[in-house]
Amino acid sequence: MIPMTLAEIAAAVGGTVSTDVAGLDVVGPSYVDSRRPEAGGLFLAVAGEHVDGHDYAAGAHAVLGTRPTAAPTVVVDDTVSAAGRLAAHLVGRLPATVLALTGSQGKTGTKDYLAHVLATAGPTVATAGSLNNELGLPLTVTRADAATAHLVLEMGARGIGHIAYLCGIAPPQVAAVLNVGTAHLGEFGSREAIAQAKGEIVEALPADGTAVLNADDALVAAMAARTAARVLTFGVGGDVAWRAVELDDLGRPSFELGHDGAWTPVTLLQSGQHQVANAAAAAALAIAAGMRLDRVAAALATAAPASPMRMDVRERPDGLLVVNDAYNANPASMRAGLDALVAIGGRRGRRTVAVLGEMRELGATAYDEHVGVGRTAAGLGVDVVVAVGAEAAGIADGARAAEPAPGEVILTAGRAEALRWVRENVSGSDVVLVKASRGAALETIADGLLEGGRAAPC
Repeated sequence: MIPMTLAEIAAAVGGTVSTDVAGLDVVGPSYVDSRRPEAGGLFLAVAGEHVDGHDYAAGAHAVLGTRPTAAPTVVVDDTVSAAGRLAAHLVGRLPATVLALTGSQGKTGTKDYLAHVLATAGPTVATAGSLNNELGLPLTVTRADAATAHLVLEMGARGIGHIAYLCGIAPPQVAAVLNVGTAHLGEFGSREAIAQAKGEIVEALPADGTAVLNADDALVAAMAARTAARVLTFGVGGDVAWRAVELDDLGRPSFELGHDGAWTPVTLLQSGQHQVANAAAAAALAIAAGMRLDRVAAALATAAPASPMRMDVRERPDGLLVVNDAYNANPASMRAGLDALVAIGGRRGRRTVAVLGEMRELGATAYDEHVGVGRTAAGLGVDVVVAVGAEAAGIADGARAAEPAPGEVILTAGRAEALRWVRENVSGSDVVLVKASRGAALETIADGLLEGGRAAPC
């Protein structure tokens, strides 16, 4: 963080200092977990439904909160809003190019690729995990300092105006919309409403900025009319394109990446053909920020997985392959995960087992979407479908109704039963995909399959 005194922070956020300590500068990032303090940082005391952060402020270097605490505190009316005002103030002082991206799926994977690529050109700060909301974005901004060349921000939305608010804190010079799917459909009501919300990111661009849009998604491509910025597309028919995709026996893609008439080979370290689109989107963002295609391609080839529980492929000592993709799920990402499972199984001659849980926030379409995932699994030729919990019963229903149905369809009561069944029924000659929305916590199944032996990353 750019160093600031408590008085300077108070002036930036419209607060008052409860206890001013002479010579006390905030020099570290903001944080919200008192168990993991940042040296010289600013503790954001947030009063939640069950826990009030103000009660855990003792020992903090400095605090931003709505009342005085045991530590030096800048007192404001609302901690989260004030954190946004502080972040906006800091962005105005940063020399960094701000790059922002949003989409219904692929945000975190694309963000991780982009951060890795840009880091080869200069100091880069990027959203950790998926801290992409009104609190997570300010936390990211405060990790940047005067040496930061690139600030990469993932932006999420659960309603109209959310992304506009985030862009007000950190106005981007380059911004991308990856896709418009059905994630959060229950909150928005329609894909058109999702598109309206996602498109706020390109409306925030200056005329000399660049909007990076998915040429293969009609709702995204139409957003070109919503910005005065230059438009750079990615996709099969985009300005940044790919061709000749091949997968190895772990489902890792090799392909040619193209831009402006030039083509260069890329081999990715992550599994899944859907990684190609994520990498191409990251490439388009990096090119918009001034990087050459050859440097982008070389950096993509060395990008190791940076976020947990996303196509994390591990091999148990007996040979069992476990693909932990349990961080999140929606219908499109379920299809991508199943595609990768079948590709790995086919190349290695293994039986494929899909352990699938609930997809959340789908609203009235939830059951039908789960049925669709089951049908997709059957249509792709998955050998065994294990649906976890009553909320995922539609997956089992869809798989059983498909023609032909998988060899086995199992509906379990929950994680514990699913883990017992899989432990007793898989062997070293199988490959298992574990995937669901984050709240389903299916990573416990992936971890349970791997425990008791040293599972090596693939």
